[in-house]
Amino acid sequence: MIQDILEYNKKFVENKEYECYQAGKYPEKKLAILSCMDTRLTELLPAALGIKDGDAKIIKNAGAVITHPFGSVVRSLLVAIVELGVEDVMVIGHTDCGVQHIDAEMILGHLKERGINMESVEMLKYAGVDFEKWLCGFNTIRESVEDTVKTLKEHPLIPKDVGITGYIMDTKTGELYPVC
Repeated sequence: MIQDILEYNKKFVENKEYECYQAGKYPEKKLAILSCMDTRLTELLPAALGIKDGDAKIIKNAGAVITHPFGSVVRSLLVAIVELGVEDVMVIGHTDCGVQHIDAEMILGHLKERGINMESVEMLKYAGVDFEKWLCGFNTIRESVEDTVKTLKEHPLIPKDVGITGYIMDTKTGELYPVC
């Protein structure tokens, strides 16, 4: 599969297909979007929002959640705000999210089946890794979006003049439902 992608990429560059995607590093709409990595949103999310290359910084992770207030998501948002001129942040969860009902026990069980040494897990727990918090899902997408928006609005390093709003996107239609 990766070889096919590399061959496609070579032709893409040779044919200069990249030209229609050229954009600057500063988001034209002064917008950052935190959304889920769900494959159904790859093209649907920008299309449903009228976003094209160069318009917004899009940060994706499993569930569109912040698992640590000083982790990579908040770091990325801070860079977008302070260095790249972002003025608004949209948190966009979606219907039928696969993260909704996961838990650490389930994930660790699957990892064990895949050959991960549980002694390593125990050592990481001893070192302070809270797997229950880090690998947890959420009860409802609404609660998750509300929690993420609250975390950002109350974050001591996010300037108060940054607009932060939350939505749920329907993965079938692309319709956005305001949450907060």
